[in-house]
Amino acid sequence: MTLLLAQISDLHLDGTDRATRRATRVMDHLRALPRPVDALLVTGDIADHGEEVEYEQAARILDAPFPVLTCPGNHDARPAYRKALLRRAPGPEPVNEVHHVAGTAILMCDSTIPGRDEGRLDPETLAWMHATLDGLAPDTPALIAFHQPPVVLHHPLPDSGRLESPGDLAALLDAHPQVVAVINGHAHTAAASTFAGRPLIVGPAVTWTLRLPWEGDRPADRDQPPGLAFHVLDDDLRLTTHYRVVLPA
Repeated sequence: MTLLLAQISDLHLDGTDRATRRATRVMDHLRALPRPVDALLVTGDIADHGEEVEYEQAARILDAPFPVLTCPGNHDARPAYRKALLRRAPGPEPVNEVHHVAGTAILMCDSTIPGRDEGRLDPETLAWMHATLDGLAPDTPALIAFHQPPVVLHHPLPDSGRLESPGDLAALLDAHPQVVAVINGHAHTAAASTFAGRPLIVGPAVTWTLRLPWEGDRPADRDQPPGLAFHVLDDDLRLTTHYRVVLPA
């Protein structure tokens, strides 16, 4: 069965009209699609300051008739994220969840290091990932999503905050061939690469777009419309990604 996923990232909701309008525009677009997506992945930096009121706003904006799967980013704060977005008891431990959508396991993983922009899959998260993948039926494909990419993207801003100790992730992928691809956010630019023999897909940002070094000196392009990605996993377990921007109505 073909799986259709949407991905948005880096909403940076901060209570301003600008952030609210952009996130609302993208969600209205997704809700109005003639063919609903099977799920939406939200790959971190949902809030800008990690405050409960920002996650309360996010919960309202992200409400949808399809599953909305989230993971935190470096701007997110675990206790407030748990309490106001997930409606769970607040706590400092990593936020890791597995979701089963149309026969595919989607691991939404916490790669954050509180107080830092860089990412890391800490021992608790890696152990959970190994155990979760070990527990899947052999014919169940899996996707892994988290915030910070583990590869160089050729811009000093995201490259200074990428995933640390990527060898741990590479070892996990080597041990679990059912993982089809890795999906990230954080970079504020749509990108495609490879990692440990898998496709590595970076979703664009809702808040602003990264201007690459060969595009000019100003890194944050706030005039570009919010972006999103559509990921199609077909019966041959081939992942195809399409990128879109959402213009004002």
